[in-house]
Amino acid sequence: MEGSPIEWRWLVVGSISLSCPGSTLTLRVPWWSSDWSRHSASWTAPGWRPAREELPENFWNGALPEKNPMILVRELYEAENTGKANPSGSQDMAGLILPGINRLDYDYQFAGGLFPAHVESCNDPDVGRWLEDVIHLLPIAPRPDGYSPLDVQHLNAAWVRRLGQSGKACFAATLAKDIAKLGASLNECMSCWEALLPNTVAHPLITVDLLGLLAYYQERYAGAMYSGCGGGYLYVVSEKQVPGASKVKLRLAANHERKGNGVGTTHWSATTR
Repeated sequence: MEGSPIEWRWLVVGSISLSCPGSTLTLRVPWWSSDWSRHSASWTAPGWRPAREELPENFWNGALPEKNPMILVRELYEAENTGKANPSGSQDMAGLILPGINRLDYDYQFAGGLFPAHVESCNDPDVGRWLEDVIHLLPIAPRPDGYSPLDVQHLNAAWVRRLGQSGKACFAATLAKDIAKLGASLNECMSCWEALLPNTVAHPLITVDLLGLLAYYQERYAGAMYSGCGGGYLYVVSEKQVPGASKVKLRLAANHERKGNGVGTTHWSATTR
């Protein structure tokens, strides 16, 4: 079960989703799928954490049980977060379990906003190959010790709505293989982060000029955004190679071979126990 979540949209699940429903996007990739995995051996990046691979491997003895994937997400969430004051979001677990490209729709009216109310997945090989071609990853810096993105909060409903809509825009642009709209959705997400939680991109403990780097790549390419709060990796959307960046391979559903035959999307509603 070699896959790590790459979270493209981001919500403070349970608190921001209280203001307005919204979507987040995850991709599943083998963490060793490119030379950028070498950075992960020495530091943990927000939004992309291959160390979490060990959790499902140990929890289910290396094989996913045959049951509703969203029940597995809940089981893994509980296994990792029990007793933690600041639990990680369920999108992390969904990224480990769900293959392909997934849009997770959160709503506070469902499970208090902790788990997605609806999931839409794409395992189309054509879409997967296109996304692999246009996404580039640059290692920036690990999240500093003692850092918290939640010290300053401006949870404005209008910005929350924009954040949630950027997730839907990102998924739609990916399915349409529209690089301009994909880049725009990433840029929009970063604007929302800065407006809602300024410490996600600027903090006394962060020594890297995250906003300056972000502006540099957004001005020169279709779009860019960070993998998580406090930096980590920078995703850059471009049809041409980005100097210093690495590529990844998506992990699609096992029954979908990469032969160019479109398989569309899969929809399901998350269930409770």
